Amino acid sequence: MSTPRYALYYAPASDSPLWRFGCATLGYDAFTAQDVAFAVPSGCDADGWPQATAEPRRYGFHATLKAPFSLANGRSEGQLRAFAHQIAAGLAPVPLAGLTVTALGRFIALTPAEPSPALQKLAFDMVQVFEPFRAPLGAADLARRLASPLTPAQRAYLEAYGYPYVGDAFRFHMTLTGSLPPDDVAGTAAALATTYAAAVPVEPVAIDRLALFRQPDREGRFHLLDSFVLGR
Repeated sequence: MSTPRYALYYAPASDSPLWRFGCATLGYDAFTAQDVAFAVPSGCDADGWPQATAEPRRYGFHATLKAPFSLANGRSEGQLRAFAHQIAAGLAPVPLAGLTVTALGRFIALTPAEPSPALQKLAFDMVQVFEPFRAPLGAADLARRLASPLTPAQRAYLEAYGYPYVGDAFRFHMTLTGSLPPDDVAGTAAALATTYAAAVPVEPVAIDRLALFRQPDREGRFHLLDSFVLGR
């Protein structure tokens, strides 16, 4: 029997230009859990865009703070939601200078325009504080993670937190595509940058909420279960 998974993300307000841009890029709105019309960047292959965005569409538009996990024995969804609300109430928003479209290897994402030690700290704090809710990784998930090339520090993070890209290995990013053919990366990034500039006002961004996402089973998509504004 498949069990749900949860993840702690940053996701912008559902009525914001940033959310609308991300959902239209991926063709999926995790707030409504419904498909939406694609906004294919000018110059990109419209027929191939659904495949190019298939992997991030499963997760919804977001930036990971604590990666997907199954609930530990004795923990419930209600307890997780209540705890997330409690934690968010004690946090202050983290301001960023802005976001920029960036090629990260062979996929495209939005990343902070400038480094933010406060954001790095927030992310690692969330990894640690929600750890009591995480069930240990199953054998298949552990093997999948270990199949990737990891540094000794990343292996230690994997053993401790079930995910290798935390702490000093964390990089805040809001994924816009899956892995692209190498020859398509630069052109797609430039096209997405143009679309982003037209859709989202140039202004500072605040990491101002925690978003709790839920995946009903391993075949399903994640959807927004609840969103908690920081400081409330």
